[in-house]
Amino acid sequence: MTASAAPDTAPPDPPPTTPSGGLHRLGRWCARHARRVIVAWLLVLVAAFAADRAWGGTYEDEFSLPGTTAQRGADLLEEHGSDLRGVGAQIVVKADDGLAAHRTSLDAAMAGLGRLPEVLTVAGPLTTPGAVSADGTSGYATVRFADNPATFDRSYLDGVDRAVAGLRADHVSVDYGGPLGQLARPKAADGLSEAIGLVTAVVVLLFGFGSVAAAGLPLVTAVAGLAGGVAVLGLVAAAVTFGATAPTLATMMGLGVGLDYALFLTTRHRGLLASGAGPQEAAGRALATSGRAVLVAAATVAMALAGLYASGVSFIGSLGAAAGITVLVAALASLTLTPALLGLTGARVDRWSVRRPVAESEGDDDTWRRWAATVGRRPWLFLVVGLLVLGVLALPVASMRLGHIDAGASPTDYTERRAYDVISDGFGAGTNGPLTVVVALDGTGVDRDAVAADVRAALSGTPDVVTVTGPVAAADGGLLTATVVPRRGPEDATTTALVHRLEDQVLPRALDGTGAHAYVTGTTAVQIAFRDTLVERLPWVVGVVVAAAFVLLLCVFRSLLVALKAAVLNLLSIGAAYGVVVAVFPWGWGGALFGVTEPVPVESFVPMMMFAIVFGLSMDYEIFLLSRIREMWLETGDNDASVAGGLAATARVISCAAIVMTSVFLAFLLSTDVVIKMMALGLGVSVVIDATIVRLLLVPATMYLFGRANWWLPRPLDRILPRLDPEGTAVVRRPESAAVRGTETTV
Repeated sequence: MTASAAPDTAPPDPPPTTPSGGLHRLGRWCARHARRVIVAWLLVLVAAFAADRAWGGTYEDEFSLPGTTAQRGADLLEEHGSDLRGVGAQIVVKADDGLAAHRTSLDAAMAGLGRLPEVLTVAGPLTTPGAVSADGTSGYATVRFADNPATFDRSYLDGVDRAVAGLRADHVSVDYGGPLGQLARPKAADGLSEAIGLVTAVVVLLFGFGSVAAAGLPLVTAVAGLAGGVAVLGLVAAAVTFGATAPTLATMMGLGVGLDYALFLTTRHRGLLASGAGPQEAAGRALATSGRAVLVAAATVAMALAGLYASGVSFIGSLGAAAGITVLVAALASLTLTPALLGLTGARVDRWSVRRPVAESEGDDDTWRRWAATVGRRPWLFLVVGLLVLGVLALPVASMRLGHIDAGASPTDYTERRAYDVISDGFGAGTNGPLTVVVALDGTGVDRDAVAADVRAALSGTPDVVTVTGPVAAADGGLLTATVVPRRGPEDATTTALVHRLEDQVLPRALDGTGAHAYVTGTTAVQIAFRDTLVERLPWVVGVVVAAAFVLLLCVFRSLLVALKAAVLNLLSIGAAYGVVVAVFPWGWGGALFGVTEPVPVESFVPMMMFAIVFGLSMDYEIFLLSRIREMWLETGDNDASVAGGLAATARVISCAAIVMTSVFLAFLLSTDVVIKMMALGLGVSVVIDATIVRLLLVPATMYLFGRANWWLPRPLDRILPRLDPEGTAVVRRPESAAVRGTETTV
C-alpha cells in the first residue's frame, strides 16, 4: 500500500515479518520437498546429458562480416569460381638435403591431398613460383578447402596424415599451418582448471565459514548447475553456431556465478537459523531476501551478455549467449536445489565443522563493521584513494593495441607454431598472412590486360609489400585476382596499416576512371575487418548494456543515485581491468609468468567480451551489497547505520565468493590458448578490483557522502517505472525532506 508523507524524523514502516511472496513460497516448498527436488534435478541432468550426447552440436569459429570489403571480396571469389575461393591452409615441408631431392614423394603427397573430401585445389611447393625458400630446403603447399578446416572433425586429420605419410617416411618434416594447424591443436584440458577452482573453493569456504555444509552445499549446487548448463549449451549448439571458445567461456562463467549465488543463499539461511527460524522458514526467507538479489544479479549478467548482439556480429553475440545460458541455469539451480539441500540438512547444517561456524557479522566488534565505521569517518579520503588506484591501473588503456593473435604466439610444440617458424625463417613473416586482391570487372568493358598491369604496378610500388603474384583472370573473365605478401606478420600493426592503405588509396587510384572495383580479402584481411567492425560497434554495446543495467537497477532499488553510481563505478572498474591486460600482453610485463613469451596484441573481440562479462559480474557484488543495505534502510531509516550494517553483513560472503571466483578464472591461465589466458586474467583481476577497491572503498564512501539522497527518486519517474518485486511487497512513501522529497520505496 502507499502511505502519506510523514515528518522527517519518522522512521520508515518496517517490512513484513514473514515474507509471503513467490520466492518465499518457492524456498519453503523446495526445503519441505527436498528429496523430490533433488531427484528431479538428477533426472533432468541425466536426460540433458543423454540428449546432448545424441543430438548435441559442435563448436566452430565461423562468422561473416556483411558490408565489409573483405567479405565482398570473398563472396566474389565464390561467385566466379576462382582458384582462390574457399579457405586456404598451408602444408609446410622442410628437408635438409633440399626439397628437389624428394620430388617423387612430394608429388605423391600432393595427389593424396587433392583426393581428400572438401579439398578444392592443391598447389605444391615445386610447382608454385616462390613457394620454395632461397636455399631450397623449405617450402609450402597451399591447400584450399570448400569450408574452414578448423571446423572439421579431428578425424579429418587422419586422412591428411595418410596423404603426407610418404613424405615423413622420406625424412621430410611436415607441419600444418593456418586453420588446418588450428584443427590439429591438442584438445584443451579445461578439466584441470575446473578442478583447481573447485579445490580452492573448498579450502576458502572451509576457512571462511568453518562449516562443512557451508563449503559443500554451494559446490554441489554449482557443479549441478554447470553440468546442466553445459548440456543445454550443447543442445542449443545443434541449431546455433557457437565459437570454439564458447564452452570454456561458459564453464568459467557458470562455475563462478553458480558458486557465488549458492554461497550467498546458504550464508543467509545459516544466519536465519542462528536467529531462531526453522529450517523451512529460513530457506523461504533466504530466498525471499537474498534470492531476490540472486535473481536481479543473474538478470543483469544475462542482460549484459545479451547486449553483445548490439555488436551486429553474430559470432560475438553467440559467445555472450553461450555464457548467458550457463549463468541462467546456475541461477535456477541456486534458487531450487540450494534450498532443497538446506532443507535436507535441516537444523544440523553446521553439525560438521573445522572450527566454530560463522555466517554473517557478529556484532559491533566485528572487523568489517569497524572498517565500515572507519570509511564513514573519512569518506572523501577513501573515495579519492579508490579513484586514484583505479586511475593508475587504467593508464595502460591509452596504448591498447588490438589485433589477431597468430600462430607465432602458440607453444613451440604445436604443429601450427612449427609451420609458422619455418615460413618466417625461409620466406619472411608476411608469408604467414598473404593478402588476396580481387578486382571486379563485370560490366566495365575495360581492357583487362591494362587493368592487370596497372594494379600490379600499384601493388608492387607500395611500401611494406614484398612480392606480388598476378593479377590473373578467373575462368569467366569477370575477375582479376592477385596475391600480396606483406613484409611483416599478420598481427603486426604495419600489416594492418598496409591493408587500409591498399583499400583506401592504392587500389582506388589504380582503378580510377575504369569503373572496376577492388577488394582486399583473405584470412588476414578478414581478421582486420573483424577488428575494425568491433571497434566501431563497441560504443553501441557499451551504451546498450549500461542503459539497460541502469534501468533495471532503477526499477529494483527505486533510487536514481544508486543506479547511476553503480553504472559509473563499474565502468571505472572495467577500465582498470583493461589496463592490467594491456600491461601484461601488449606491454609484456610479466607475460612469461603466464606462458606468453613475447608481447602480443589484445585479441580484437576481448575488450567487447570483457566489457559485457565484467560489467555483469561487477553488478553481482554491487547488487548483493546494495540489497542488504536497502533492507536495513527500510527497517531503520538511518542511512549511515544501513551502509555500515550492510557492508558488515555481506563482507565475509562476498570476500569468500570473490576469492573463489578469482581462483576459478585464474585457473584457466593454464590454458595453452593465449586468448583464454587473456580473458582469464582480465576477469580474475576485475573480480579482485570489484571485491576490494569498489566494494570496500568506493561504494560505502559514496553512500556515506550522499546520505538520504541515496534513496531519492522523482515521483513522476517512480510512477512510470515498472516495479520488479518478486515478493509482491508494499510501497511506503518516504518522509519528505530536502534530500528525499518525492521518493517512494518498495518494501
